[in-house]
Amino acid sequence: MATPHIKAELGDFAGTVLMPGDPLRSEFIAKTFFDSPRLINNVRGVQGYTGTYKGVPVSVMASGMGMPSMGIYSYELFKFFGVENIIRVGSIGSMNEKVNLRDIILGEGACTNSNYGANYNLPGTFAPIADFTLLRCAAEAAEEKKLNYHVGNILSSDTFYNDESDLEDREKSLAKWNKMGVLGVEMEAAALYMNAARLGGRALAICTVSDSLVTGEATTSDERQSSFTEMMELALEVAVRMDKNR
Repeated sequence: MATPHIKAELGDFAGTVLMPGDPLRSEFIAKTFFDSPRLINNVRGVQGYTGTYKGVPVSVMASGMGMPSMGIYSYELFKFFGVENIIRVGSIGSMNEKVNLRDIILGEGACTNSNYGANYNLPGTFAPIADFTLLRCAAEAAEEKKLNYHVGNILSSDTFYNDESDLEDREKSLAKWNKMGVLGVEMEAAALYMNAARLGGRALAICTVSDSLVTGEATTSDERQSSFTEMMELALEVAVRMDKNR
């Protein structure tokens, strides 16, 4: 059953898979939160584990950076391994003055500057959105946990660096998205949402603010790898609720 990118068998993955971008974050989640984690994939160092959390089977596997990478891994999980739900757990840059460092954003929709949607040959523009059941579970759990969270549109960008001539031009570009209510920028959610729509799966991006494009504040790479535990526990709680509702 192995694919070109995932060396596993049908049944190795649980119904819900958490997907951080960073393989080391995948390892951290499995070894911190799972009971009896089992390594089921390590092709190209993209670590995937299955274990249990509060008695519920759950998996975690990295997506890598960017929409092409997320597109490959999420497609194979939905298409070939029977995965029902994929929850992205990643970092995001705030572009809104009300969204602070370490706040959590639930990506209700994912705007994008990518051409990823062209591969579906649609006669128009597709609007990538999260699954409402996953989103509702996450919002309810965040309320119960009294987390600082926001629900709204995010931007999935194909570029981290771009060719704008100076910082002022970059800030103007981001301000155009901010004026439309977009909360933050990351690099994977739109492809995940489109693949879920095409393949009949459910998807949600739960992201922690790692840096602010408004204030210039930022977390370190070590913090992003292992300290965003509120986001991780929130995603795991969603996995538990989805299992109970099956």
